[in-house]
Amino acid sequence: MPRNMSSTDRGLRFVAGVAAVAAGAAIGAGSAAAIALFVVAGVLLATSAVGFCPLYALVRFDSRGRRPLPH
Repeated sequence: MPRNMSSTDRGLRFVAGVAAVAAGAAIGAGSAAAIALFVVAGVLLATSAVGFCPLYALVRFDSRGRRPLPH
């Protein structure tokens, strides 16, 4: 998997993931909304850690400023 996220993009995803965890904890961990927030937070934190976004690859987007990914 080639990286397709810039360091700024990764940082913003990390901050959004931590905020989603905090919001889920504030709502109450057993509620459906909190569980959905935890899932979203997991995806954000995982893609931030790896530096690869599958959705970006699907639409051939690269936030590092390089050419679009090859077919």
